[in-house]
Amino acid sequence: MSTVPRLSVSALELSTVVWRKSSYSDAQGQGDCIEIAEAYAATHGVIAVRDSKNPAGRPLVVPVRAWHAFAAAAAAGEFGAV
Repeated sequence: MSTVPRLSVSALELSTVVWRKSSYSDAQGQGDCIEIAEAYAATHGVIAVRDSKNPAGRPLVVPVRAWHAFAAAAAAGEFGAV
């Protein structure tokens, strides 16, 4: 059983968190990229992820362990070439 609390996006105050854009984004911000907010990683065990082209859209909230597994798999090329 997971010890990570189940949180909805509405349970988190995301309007004031710092979003970090993917290092794969181009300089003009025109690339297909994501932004992550790690503000709740330590306190709630989740990371918020959003589309950088639609910052007002609803973000995805995932457990920290799932995010790290995804990022490691992406870096290893498990999802194909970029």
